[in-house]
Amino acid sequence: MPSKRVTPDFDTEHRYYQELADFFSVFMDPTRLKILHVLMDGEKCVKKISELVGLNQSACSHQLRTLKHHGLVKSKREGKFIRYFICDEHISEIIEIGSIHIGEKKR
Repeated sequence: MPSKRVTPDFDTEHRYYQELADFFSVFMDPTRLKILHVLMDGEKCVKKISELVGLNQSACSHQLRTLKHHGLVKSKREGKFIRYFICDEHISEIIEIGSIHIGEKKR
């Protein structure tokens, strides 16, 4: 895990913190967190994700669009199916760190 923290200069500070807040706001939805957790095991199509998360495919697709818009997941087409996957390890690390933090609070 990188130890260097990005420190914005004064002119971009507000924009930086707004982007950071927008990024973390995506994690505030339990359904999106479930989807990300499912995708931590590897790429999957909407049908499989919706089954694992307990959503209908339309609602699952809506959440996946949000995650994709915010750069947390990517997709690729395979024939008539679209498969989704976490865009990079940082997303998985954020979820893992959050899980560790929750576990520590319960001790």
